[in-house]
Amino acid sequence: MADYYEVLGVERSANEDEIKRAYRKMSRKYHPDIAGPEFEDKFKEVNSAYQVLSDPDKRRMYDAGVDPNDPNAGAGGYGSSGFDMGDVFGQFFGGAFGGASQGPTARTQPGRDSLTRVAIDLKTVVFGGTAHVTINTFSLCQQCGGSGSANGEQPKTCPDCGGRGVRQKVVRTMLGQMMTTAPCERCEGHGTIISNPCPACMGHGRVRAAREVGVTIPAGIADDARLRLANQGEVGEGGGPAGDLYIDIRVRADKRFTRDGDDLHCWVEVPMSWAVLGHDMDIDTFDGEETLNIPAGCQNEQTVTIKGLGVTRMRRDDERGDLIAHVGVQVPTKLNDEERELIERFASLHDSDAQHIAQSSKPAASGKKGFFGKLKDALS
Repeated sequence: MADYYEVLGVERSANEDEIKRAYRKMSRKYHPDIAGPEFEDKFKEVNSAYQVLSDPDKRRMYDAGVDPNDPNAGAGGYGSSGFDMGDVFGQFFGGAFGGASQGPTARTQPGRDSLTRVAIDLKTVVFGGTAHVTINTFSLCQQCGGSGSANGEQPKTCPDCGGRGVRQKVVRTMLGQMMTTAPCERCEGHGTIISNPCPACMGHGRVRAAREVGVTIPAGIADDARLRLANQGEVGEGGGPAGDLYIDIRVRADKRFTRDGDDLHCWVEVPMSWAVLGHDMDIDTFDGEETLNIPAGCQNEQTVTIKGLGVTRMRRDDERGDLIAHVGVQVPTKLNDEERELIERFASLHDSDAQHIAQSSKPAASGKKGFFGKLKDALS
């Protein structure tokens, strides 16, 4: 019996949330659309483990030594012994214990969910937009329309099992003759057979194919967010309903702006004279060219805010954050004689008492960290 706890990488005492987190991590790691088709069996194993451990009743059965995913597992927990106790009692007591109640497996099965990712630029985050992703997964067979039959005929009753999907046989054991039940090999447990299978899908009603999906990106979406598109995942066996498609969003770094919540930040360099006297300058924004007003007496690393040019707030399309410009003051490193004379004259008029400026070993304390301080903490 497979160790489902080991498959998901959790302890046997793991709670529901821990199992769910582990499943999401492992399903993303081994999903065939991401890891490659060679990991399909591993992905199925992860899903089987989650189906059992996420269901309290199935988990209790599994912890008691019975694998609910094992079709030969009996109600009394003797599935691993090679015989079904329900069949034994059904043979001797007219099926009162339900041994003969196991029915055929339906050909039409729901499809699994699919997972992919898409990278978007920061401008799409600001205004929203549409992205396109290509996924390689099972799609409905167009040749047979999902029926699995080449000529559109309905499946016929299996002559070997009579439509039950299982076959029984008597085996001799130390306890006497026992009745065992196993899926019919001819019809694979379906109870019916397709006489003339579709050559495109070999009777499965679906084929693996690449297709493009359009994804609506809501304005203000966060990096690493996950979107869900209902019924856009894998089509099930026999043309069954498709699962959902989950899309992980990655936001590409922008050369001009950095996002902080709903605000955008940029950095501009201005000459010392602009900082002293004030100046209007044009900057590029996602809304086009805008005027940034550098106030007179602007200090190095001072910020100037343009209201309403940031990121659109989620679920509030009429509201946006701000654009915050961090000003860097360029101090000239080389001066000609005329420039030096002007600076010296300015110093004599303005900085004559500079020697009386108070000295301190550290900057004055501030109750609130600036953006650069938060950025430094994030990178340290």
